[in-house]
Parts: sequence; C-alpha cells; structure tokens
Amino acid sequence: MNRTNPEGLPSADLDNQPLPYWNPYVAGLLLGATLLASFLVLGAGLGASAGPARMGAFLEQCILPGHVAKSDYFGHWVEEGKSLLNYYLVFMFAGVFFGGLFSAILGRRIRPGVERGKAFGASSRLLLALCGGVLVGFASRLANGCTSGQALSGGAMLLNGSLAFMLSVFAGGYLAAWFVRRQWND
Repeated sequence: MNRTNPEGLPSADLDNQPLPYWNPYVAGLLLGATLLASFLVLGAGLGASAGPARMGAFLEQCILPGHVAKSDYFGHWVEEGKSLLNYYLVFMFAGVFFGGLFSAILGRRIRPGVERGKAFGASSRLLLALCGGVLVGFASRLANGCTSGQALSGGAMLLNGSLAFMLSVFAGGYLAAWFVRRQWND
C-alpha cells in the first residue's frame, strides 16, 4: 500500500524532502548571541577571511618555508615554534564550514548539482563561481576583513566604516542584479 501526504506525495518521498528553514528571527537572535559570546570569550568578533588566508600561508610555508617569513604580508604571522594554523579565526572558519555541512546533512539539503540559470552551462557557471570566489577572497584581504567581520562585528560596534561598507554592498548587489537578472529568469 502506498501512503500519501496531504500534498499527494508518496510517503517514501517525504523522507527525502528537505526540512523547513529556521525562523529567520530565531536564527538572527542566535547569531547575535554567538557574536556576543565571541566578544566575551575571545575579546574579538566574528570573521572568516583570515582563516583561509592563514591556511594558504601554511600551505605556502610547507612548500617554500623561507618565503613566508620574508613576506611583507604573511611575515608578521610567523612565530618560531608556532603553527600558522594556531589562530582563533582558523578554528572559527573550520567550525562554520563543518557546522554548515552538518546542518545541511541534518536538514536534507545536500543535493549534487550546479545552481545556474538557462544562459550558462555547468562548466561556465563553475568557472564564474571560481572567478567570483577568488575576487571576493582577494577583496576581503585587501579590505582587511570580510563581510562577516565588517557587517557583524563592525556593525555591532557601530563603526562608521562598517556601516558604509554594508550600504555599499547592498547598493552594489542591487545594481549588479539588474545586469544579470535575465540570465536567471530566461
């Protein structure tokens, strides 16, 4: 016998359906509590861009050990007898990555595939995503912080630069969306 739910889906399909998203207000309150705990426990806010930057410096140090120590950018991170990975933002980045993966698994939201519009094939979309990721990573290091560090931590402290940054991010996002909207709606 094949049972169905009110939407008419067979019960076997119900087990594969993604769970509903959290209430955004509850999630926002929990994010704020996490930010407050970060300030109280670590004495610093949330951020993500320094984690991958330190991982990159660590990998570079494995290949060219002397180069990282002489680098103007990475050199001040190098301490004798201490790993570049021994930094709180590396652990925070790993926690966010694996926490998000764990949450996606629990919520049944992991599906192999490439999100794209009709205007791009999968390989073009992956190339654009890679280029965008590299550009955002470079810009976040150039700005000495990522959106989570600027928006959450800087915004919580009401820093003028962080507030101006977030206004610029939203304005830029809306302007860019106007140019690419047809690629997703065609």
